[in-house]
Amino acid sequence: MESLKAGTARPRSEYVIALGLAAGPVVALGFTRFAYALLLPSMRSELDWTYAAAGGLNTANALGYIIGAGSAAWWSKRLGAGRSFVVGMLISALALLGSGLTSDFTALSGLRFIGGLATAVTFVVGSALASRVHTGGRQQRSAALVGVYMAGVGIGVVVSGIVVPSALTAWGASGWQAGWLLMGLLALLAAGPAAWAAKAVPPAPAVSGAQGRSGLGAMAPSFAWYVLFGAGYVSYMTFVIALLREQGMGTWSTAGFFIVLGAASALATLLVWGRIIGRLRGGMAPALVSAVVLVGVLPVLLFDGLGAAMVSAVVFGAGFMAGPTSITVLARRMLPQHAWTSAIAWLTVAFSVGQAVGPLISGILSDSEGGIAKGLWLSVILLAVSALVALVQREHRTVPQQEAAAAPVTVTQ
Repeated sequence: MESLKAGTARPRSEYVIALGLAAGPVVALGFTRFAYALLLPSMRSELDWTYAAAGGLNTANALGYIIGAGSAAWWSKRLGAGRSFVVGMLISALALLGSGLTSDFTALSGLRFIGGLATAVTFVVGSALASRVHTGGRQQRSAALVGVYMAGVGIGVVVSGIVVPSALTAWGASGWQAGWLLMGLLALLAAGPAAWAAKAVPPAPAVSGAQGRSGLGAMAPSFAWYVLFGAGYVSYMTFVIALLREQGMGTWSTAGFFIVLGAASALATLLVWGRIIGRLRGGMAPALVSAVVLVGVLPVLLFDGLGAAMVSAVVFGAGFMAGPTSITVLARRMLPQHAWTSAIAWLTVAFSVGQAVGPLISGILSDSEGGIAKGLWLSVILLAVSALVALVQREHRTVPQQEAAAAPVTVTQ
């Protein structure tokens, strides 16, 4: 299930392969992680949850993601990259289906945990596969192919923004269960093109025996930034739909918000951020990403109505997936090639820790006086602090020139 011979793919077919791999983030993040925000108001109402309980379910997902991110390299080595990628998608699909078959909080928490673990493996390994699609020396094409893969997140958000409201409209109070089931079925179908694409990726190059200092210590501010950024952005993604519903927006209005957010993410990932981030040095790119995402949170906190929601969707959507891209570029510049894998693992774990803690604290604040808006102001504070922390990062180039020309590696969500 691993690969065809290296160098056999033509440019056009390389983009088709990357698009097939993009089915991974469609399921891993578009369905398993972010669609929960659309389902949360209905689930909370029917199951009589507090916001802390609702945030706790996302924390269970993030805890699974931490373990999955930390063990992804092990699974890839044990099962092979292609097989790990596809098996993770299939387990994620089963977790989505299972979430539509129970209303028990403990069972749902367990399924969210399993889904988080499986999707982390899929997304981390898929990122590595995407970075190997192009085996030549054209760095711009390699980056573009990774961008196609990452755009799967926005595509998944758009699809879930159509599927979930349709289920809620058709089945009423039990529509949240139908939403999970429909996404589970779509995830099973997505595993087909993903398996084909994983098989078509050229094999990994032989690992060099040269080792040395990893240089990870020099990236300490970036690790801190990633924790804060993860906590800030995911708190918004978890509770913003609940806030919009509280402000009086209906099912299809919030669906429109979610679709616009996903489309902005896909387009900005493909067309904008690669060029901007490539020109910035040190922690400037992560700081800029934090600032843009922060600005995207503010409209729904300062104003009510569809107009403010759409502005928020466009700005936030255009920025939030640039976080992994910015930290990837910085890691590749600062670290020797032999340290890239460990850097990906540890940075992803740091990001996941933030995503585990953020929704829980935000949910507790949302249950207190001030409601959901109070919880979402936590996102603003965390993103502001993360921008300041990122500015502390200095770029100390430790990568030899020949390593800098190697294919890109992506630090994942």
